[in-house]
Amino acid sequence: MTLLQVDGVDVHYGDFQALYGVSLSVDEGEALAVIGSNGAGKSTLLNTLAGWLHPTRGEVIFDGRPIGALPAYQRVPLGIALSPEGRRLFAGLTVEENLLVGATRTRKGPWNLAAVYDLFPLVAERRSAVAATLSGGEQQAVAIGRALMSNPRLLLLDEVSLGLAPVVVRQLYQALPRIRSVGTTVLIVEQDVRQALGVADRVQCLLEGRTVLEAEAGAVTREQVFAAYFGI
Repeated sequence: MTLLQVDGVDVHYGDFQALYGVSLSVDEGEALAVIGSNGAGKSTLLNTLAGWLHPTRGEVIFDGRPIGALPAYQRVPLGIALSPEGRRLFAGLTVEENLLVGATRTRKGPWNLAAVYDLFPLVAERRSAVAATLSGGEQQAVAIGRALMSNPRLLLLDEVSLGLAPVVVRQLYQALPRIRSVGTTVLIVEQDVRQALGVADRVQCLLEGRTVLEAEAGAVTREQVFAAYFGI
């Protein structure tokens, strides 16, 4: 069953157009990786799905319902949660307090404090620490955990690996199969193509706000990805 459908979406920042007729679909339980270089429109797409931005043309449909005009706070109860680029934790709150913020508009489901701590032991160890004192990897784990606390049907992950050491990135990506095992649909935006393809069912590449490649993750070649990524 199709959970998310995006049809011909344009998105602007004032007079600047960031997305041009982007379309995609994600089935329930599936993982879609959206890749592309800086400025390709990846984060704009996620922010549009989360409700921080709104299309100037086209439609976003979630579980059969048009949601393009809904603000972010009305999308969370429907089952959409975003772990944003840059983590955006509340620096003065503890780890546990940041996680509880994610549960303020929670749905019924498997994710609670105990489940997040079990998923990310490094978070459990720092539960009383102030977020500003955490390492980048710890902050990213908390940001993902905060999104999970709302028990989303669709989890949006923006640049999981950004600025992190490879060993930390591997640890974070190792959690994704478990997140999917409870039925959560995942849309991940990433510049680390290898990591993204390793966890996704399908891949979509954006270049200058347009889709230039759609393929099964297991079938796409390095040459195809390279050509799409750089517009060759």
